[in-house]
Amino acid sequence: MKRKIIEIDSGRCNGCGLCADACHEGAIAIVYGKARLLRDDYCDGLGACLPVCPTGAITFVEKEAAAYDEDEVKKRMALNEAPAGCPGANAHSIPHGESPRADTSPAPSELRQWPVQIKLVPANAPYFAGADLLVSADCAAYARAGFHSEFMRGKITLIGCPKLDGVDYSDKLTEILGGNDIVSLTAVHMEVPCCVGIEYAATEALKNSGKPIPLQIVTLTTDGGIKHS
Repeated sequence: MKRKIIEIDSGRCNGCGLCADACHEGAIAIVYGKARLLRDDYCDGLGACLPVCPTGAITFVEKEAAAYDEDEVKKRMALNEAPAGCPGANAHSIPHGESPRADTSPAPSELRQWPVQIKLVPANAPYFAGADLLVSADCAAYARAGFHSEFMRGKITLIGCPKLDGVDYSDKLTEILGGNDIVSLTAVHMEVPCCVGIEYAATEALKNSGKPIPLQIVTLTTDGGIKHS
């Protein structure tokens, strides 16, 4: 459908994050240091973000866009209800039962290479040959108790934080996918908006590489569950 929706000029955006704070629906997040409209259906078209932008990077446009999904937005706002700011920084406790005694024989690590940080790993490392590749938000391994056995086993693991690293992972991942015989790609990120950059980087890199590599996207909730769409 054609409707009024915001458009962000990345060239004028200075990454201050004021628009993301003003957007209570969670339609905007800072990805690689720039504001990005993550989902059309979260944008109500009212423009609370416009007056707070110091550089005039946000404007209204009339274009084809998904209809505003008020029900989904209400669910998301209820999930992330907290003081203004990045929903990914909202402080909350996660209740658990009594922790069991430490096992004297802990499960072995499934990490198969070093380094693991996306920015540090060499794009032509020999362990990429014929590899199943896991690209994950670094918080994911702390949220999901069985992360090693469920996601890392048999894979080469790369981690990063889109919000804190402030780089575009898609360029590095494109180089890795394009220059190596990668068998499969799995991207794991948290449900918070700023973490969507992991999914974006993986999908963009796969598209840019031009290779038909199978891609799986997994979203984890902050209490360690798997979020199903």
